[in-house]
Amino acid sequence: MKNLVIFYSLEGNTRLIANTIAKTINADILEVRTKKKYYDKGFRKYFFGGKDVLFKVKPQLEEIDKNINSYENIFIGTPIWVGTYAPAYNTFLEKYKIQNKKIALFACHGGGGALKFYNNIKEKIPNNKFIGEIDFFEPINSNKEECLEKVSKWAKSIVN
Repeated sequence: MKNLVIFYSLEGNTRLIANTIAKTINADILEVRTKKKYYDKGFRKYFFGGKDVLFKVKPQLEEIDKNINSYENIFIGTPIWVGTYAPAYNTFLEKYKIQNKKIALFACHGGGGALKFYNNIKEKIPNNKFIGEIDFFEPINSNKEECLEKVSKWAKSIVN
């Protein structure tokens, strides 16, 4: 059974969780990267990121080096932006048609919104079996070790 962790991260929280999942279950990892970098601090971060979510912008992405179709279990992670996934997934999910996979979802946030993300992504890629959901409040700055232990247990329960 092949496992893949796909993630987008702006400030490193989602990267931390993604790397922990990959290490825990011996999965391959794929970071979704936009060609144009988003601001990661201050007013510009919220203004431009929020605008792109609201207008469903599809930013250009860097090329990927994985064949998504060769994996059975796929973990998809994102920071929560305006209550849903980062705009990079608007492009990614349209370009790489994910179907007939077992999907586990994870998110990092500064104050909620994971439920809307789960619902939105399930609508975007409906022809899959969703097998788990988990979210974390700012894992780098808030109970990091507790978050890493929680995600490790969760990831193991998904693939076993």
